[in-house]
Amino acid sequence: MRLDELYRQGRPEISVEFFPPKTPEAIERLFTETVERLKKFQPAFFSMTFGAGGSTRNLTIDLCDRLKNRAGVETTCHLNIVGQSKEETRENLRRIKAAGLYNLLALRGDPPRDEPDFKPHPDGFHSSVELIEEAGKDPWFSIAVTGFPEVHPAAKDRASDIAYLKRKVEAGGSVVITQLFLDEAYFLEFMGHVRKAGITVPVIPGILPILSAAQIRRFAALCGSTIPPAVEKELSKYENDEAGAAQYGIELATRICQALLKSGARGLHFYALNRAASTEAILKNLGLARP
Repeated sequence: MRLDELYRQGRPEISVEFFPPKTPEAIERLFTETVERLKKFQPAFFSMTFGAGGSTRNLTIDLCDRLKNRAGVETTCHLNIVGQSKEETRENLRRIKAAGLYNLLALRGDPPRDEPDFKPHPDGFHSSVELIEEAGKDPWFSIAVTGFPEVHPAAKDRASDIAYLKRKVEAGGSVVITQLFLDEAYFLEFMGHVRKAGITVPVIPGILPILSAAQIRRFAALCGSTIPPAVEKELSKYENDEAGAAQYGIELATRICQALLKSGARGLHFYALNRAASTEAILKNLGLARP
């Protein structure tokens, strides 16, 4: 189902995000283990991230093709503009369409690690808004955009960040999928600003289950997300205990998701990190296992 039609069903829709594995063996594990386990929950879609600097671009589209056309699950392909000319971006859009993929998550993308500041390709698009406008020229595509409950790290302030989100929606974004957060209060406050700004499209919270203390600290730092004091206190108990940290992550994410669904969230988007166990456990805790 197209993203612009999806969140009208009157039930919370589940989606799961993967990243392109680095080896053929890891790709097969993703499909034979993670994908097969999570398919049983009837997700609205899987999505696949798009590598910066050319690292996984072709692979992303190939894997999205396989997810939709061989694994049989609706798929959203990520696309960014880092390191690409306009013609390269247009060619990627053509390849995505040729694979029968109409759902697209359009974003600027993070710069390579050795370039802390984003620099547009000399012949490329300069922003996610320009990418959304380009993709939106073809009605084939249904476009999701990103939102930041705790403000994008590069944004001047909350007001400018919300104003930019509104530009993305007005350019053609039909759904907003958010960055991770570790307290539902951040999302609920964000939603107040979003709706006050007149943004009416569905906003889907992004959920990252904690797998280890080191992992969540690294991801939070990269994304500019806060680790609340209560969460940090619990993490300190599991510095060298990944199994304990993962179990705590399941419990925390379950509580957050319960609060979000109670508040009226129209879906949940899980950053599964190519693993099934935590997302599977959270969905079972929420009673979202579908026959």
